This record gives sequence, structure tokens and C-alpha cells, in this order.
Amino acid sequence: MQECQTQLCLSVYIITFITGFPTNILAFYAFILKVRRKPTPIDILLLNLTVSDLLFLIFLPFKMQEVANDGTWNMPYFLCPFSGFIFYMTIYNSTLFLTAVSVERYLGVAFPIRHSLNRRPVYAVLASIFIWVVCFMHLSIVFIMPYYNPKTPSASGADVNSTELGLVAPIRQRPNVCYENFSDAQLEILLPYRLELCVVLFCVPLVICSFCYINFIRILMRLPNIRRQRRVRAISLALGTLVVFTLCFGPYNVSHVVGMVTHKSPQWRDLALLLSTFNACLDPFIFYVSSSAVRNMLGDMLQGIWNCVPVWDSSRLRKCFVWRMDISQTKKVTFTNPDEINAL
Repeated sequence: MQECQTQLCLSVYIITFITGFPTNILAFYAFILKVRRKPTPIDILLLNLTVSDLLFLIFLPFKMQEVANDGTWNMPYFLCPFSGFIFYMTIYNSTLFLTAVSVERYLGVAFPIRHSLNRRPVYAVLASIFIWVVCFMHLSIVFIMPYYNPKTPSASGADVNSTELGLVAPIRQRPNVCYENFSDAQLEILLPYRLELCVVLFCVPLVICSFCYINFIRILMRLPNIRRQRRVRAISLALGTLVVFTLCFGPYNVSHVVGMVTHKSPQWRDLALLLSTFNACLDPFIFYVSSSAVRNMLGDMLQGIWNCVPVWDSSRLRKCFVWRMDISQTKKVTFTNPDEINAL
């Protein structure tokens, strides 16, 4: 590890896992029920974002184990590039899915009638597939780079393996570290590629997300026919998403730019990565505000917990294990006008 203090990094990882895993499981279950019953584009996008966060959290214990051992990788080496690939791919998955959600919400208030007529779940499915493929292809370098061991021509013109020059140690002799200590030959490829990741998978999505949510807020402020409570919730969601997007992903991507300028990975890169880690436990709050399915699920869970007190009452105890999801199906949904259909 570069400048990641053991106690700090381990604490962040543990907090993220403990808070993020159960809340994302809850969101995943809620979105699965909602998509099976009546899929909407935003629910499909949020479901994919939840799956991405769960993948991130499932592989987070590998990082926890590495930090607990002071940066030493004690597991089979092939798990290092594989877990790193999942780790970084899901981070950039989040940026693209959050951007897709911002586009969906902006179109809902900017072009309510046209968007309602052309709103098809299949478009969200295709967009989700595209995002997964783009992130898979871009982040595949994380899996490839640890095995990259080029040959360097010697002074006599013969090809000499770069390991003989001390650039890259063979895998069997490699120090027990994961995704660290890159050679000059590796950095020559890795640093420009990181800059490309910063531009394509962070800067462009940030510009799109900012444009969509800023105009989303401007339009909502001008609409007189939306209740104040819903307006405040929608604006809070937009601002909160922009703050999360900038604070969680910004510092880590800035480290890519610094690395390209200085021709080496900055020492604070792992500390910046901790902020990206926090995103996995912050996304469920976005789900709660933006999805009625998650709110209904949480409400039913709390009601079920309340019904199981006192626990010695067998009739009420049985209610603990029934989440009564039918309540949300029987609720009548009315829309006063096209502007309010897609605003929230």
C-alpha cells in the first residue's frame, strides 16, 4: 500500500461493508420485486447499480485482508488482479449508472409527454448492457497489467528479458504485494491509460450529470404544480447525487492526472480511493429517496419489526416474518398532470 494507514483504511472498509452490504441487499430485493411486477427504466438502472455495489462489497474483504496484513498479499496471486479488476470496474460502473439515472430524470421533467410516450424498459436494459461492456473493456487492463513483462533490447541488439534488468520480477519471484511497485515499462502504459479512464469514465459523466441535474433543478423550481415536499425531495436528491459523485470519485481520478504529470503514482492515491469506497454505502440513501419501491420495502420491514413486539405473543411473532409487500400493490397512484408524472 502507498499511504494507507492500516487502522484508517481497515476502519473505512469495515464500516463500508457493514453498512453497505445489508442496505444493498434490501435494495436489490426491492428492485427485483418492482422490476418483476412493473419494470421502469429508472428501476432497471438502479437495479444494475445495486448489483455493481454488491459485487464491489463481495470483493471488499480481499482489500481488508491485504490492509490487515500491512499490504502483504498472502492469497493465491491470480486473485490479486481478478479482485482488483472487480474492485475498480464497479467503481466506474457507479459513475456511469449514476449518470444514466440523471439523464432519465432530466428527460422526465424536460420532455414529460414525449418521454412518457417513448419510455421503454428495453432502452434501460440496452443502456445497462452497454455500461457493463464499456467498464469491462476499459478496466481489463487492471487484470492484464500485473502479468505484463516486456522484453527490452540489450546494447548488443539481442532481446533481453526485462526481468534481467530488474524492471519486472517474474511472478514466482514477485514480492507479496498486489497491484503495486510497477516498473517503468508498466507505468509507461498504465499512467496514460489512467488518464483516459479519468476523462472518459469520470469527466464526461460528471459533465453530463451536472448538466442534467442543474437543469432538472431549474425546471422543478419553475413548475408550480408540484407539491413542496416532493419538490424539496427531488432537489435534495439531485444535489446529494452531485456531491456524492464529486467527493467520492473526484479525488481518486485527480490522482490519475497527477500521476500522468509526475510520471509516478502519487503517494496519497490509496487515501483518495477510500472516498470511492464510501460510495457503496451512500448509494442506498439515493435509492431510498429516488425509488418508492425501496421506501415501501423499508416501511414494511419496520412495520414487521414493530409487530413482533412483544415477542412472547405468538400471533404477533408470526407477523415478524411477513413483509406484506401486497400493500404497495393496492395503493392507488394518481398523477395530476404530465409534468408530475416523471418529475419524481
